[in-house]
Amino acid sequence: MKKNYDIAVIGAGIIGMATAYYLSQSGLKTAVIEKKYIGSGSTGRCISGIRQQFSTPTSIGIMKESISLFSQMEEEFGFSVDFKKNGYLLMAHNQDLLNTFQANIDVQRKEGVNVSLLGPQEAQSLVPALNIQALLGAAYCPDDGQAYPFSVLKGYKNGIDENKGDFYLYDPVQEIQQETHFLLTLQSGTLIEADKILLCAGPWTRELGQKLGLDLPFYPERHEAIITERTPKVIEPMLVDYRKDGCYFQQLLTGQIIGCYTPDPNVPGIRQDSSLEFLLEMAQRMIRLIPELKKAAILRHWAGCYTMTPDGNPIVDQTPVDNCYVASGMSGHGFMFGPGICKHLAHYMVHDKWDSDFSEFSINRTFQSKESLK
Repeated sequence: MKKNYDIAVIGAGIIGMATAYYLSQSGLKTAVIEKKYIGSGSTGRCISGIRQQFSTPTSIGIMKESISLFSQMEEEFGFSVDFKKNGYLLMAHNQDLLNTFQANIDVQRKEGVNVSLLGPQEAQSLVPALNIQALLGAAYCPDDGQAYPFSVLKGYKNGIDENKGDFYLYDPVQEIQQETHFLLTLQSGTLIEADKILLCAGPWTRELGQKLGLDLPFYPERHEAIITERTPKVIEPMLVDYRKDGCYFQQLLTGQIIGCYTPDPNVPGIRQDSSLEFLLEMAQRMIRLIPELKKAAILRHWAGCYTMTPDGNPIVDQTPVDNCYVASGMSGHGFMFGPGICKHLAHYMVHDKWDSDFSEFSINRTFQSKESLK
């Protein structure tokens, strides 16, 4: 027996959940399909940072909207998502990067972002425990911050339920056929018929596209992370060290330090295995920046996927298959991009026109321009 929907969203991470939330508010009959549980992919494995410090007006504008939407969630959902503007401090230990920060700050300020370039002593006054040896300067935005991903997903889930959306969890898509409508066959044997579909399954999105003959340029890679036990307050902003052997971490409202670094070389593929090498290396990198953290005890260590594109920007667009849309390739920024991107995407899927310039995220772009603040 077939179940009929206006739109089927495949993937229940932040992108799928936020888009389904806004679609369901439009009165469309919406199904969310997920191979495991809500947030089981990249969203539930992220380190929860939210920043506006990007290098292009489109990404900056999206993040300004996301910050605004995150700040409204407690009132909108009826419970806290632990959103706090505790800032981001991006650190430069070479002149070229410092010049890049300054150029980006010029763009960010034109877009209305409260950001400034600090000297080493100013950075240390902001984070007294910071080791500023070799530090040349830092870009600081106090309005960047953090939120708790699982509470955000819960809020979207409640809203979709209230708007009579349906969930198909632990039930991956086995087959996609298109005639006048899309017909999705799930592992359970359930048949879903939908006028439109959205492919937003993070690192599995390319695999879904292949079921429709699409070759989408998404390239998953493994990223690992750690979280410590609760520690006394030692840092306020997210610290981002862009050195080749750098890292990034922040202190959560609950007191734990959470962080990761970008491996070099990267580790390609859909992988969630974790390594002792990362654990030891991450500890050393964190202590180099904040020596006091040598007292911190690591509570947990895990891995998840970034879904990369050739230029480090997402693809959010209709595919060459009519009425099939894609939103993936967030390149490590899915949680922070989610609310802003998905509100515009839902509008596009409902009205067949963008209410904002999303050409930077077009599926047909040349992928020549790269985001400088990955």
